Amino acid sequence: QVQVMESGGGSVEAGGSLRLSCAASRDSNCNYDMSWYRQAPGKEREGVACISWSGGSTYYADSVKGRFTISRDNAKNSVYLQMTSLKPEDTAMYYCAAAYSADLSTDWDAADFGYWGQGTQVTVSS
Repeated sequence: QVQVMESGGGSVEAGGSLRLSCAASRDSNCNYDMSWYRQAPGKEREGVACISWSGGSTYYADSVKGRFTISRDNAKNSVYLQMTSLKPEDTAMYYCAAAYSADLSTDWDAADFGYWGQGTQVTVSS
């Protein structure tokens, strides 16, 4: 069983920055493809960014390209989401998800990710 835990959420003014962290428990010697999702009240869940187990491939939602950066440190079993130039519309609960193997592309599928954290709230005020 893989456990995933997010941290780093908070409140920030528009134009500010936040860095989210995600720690995944280690299962044998497996590394995981990882992804960040978000969900705002009354809206559907949205994929924000994903990264392959090696870190060699990354994909982003159009809404965050150029502002968010996903990265990972496999030695620490951690994935990060650096968010800059934040906008009020970025306000949401942010979730980290892990997959043993996901079909990563610009249209990566949440169904590939079997392990999810509890989420961390990001609030951006105008």
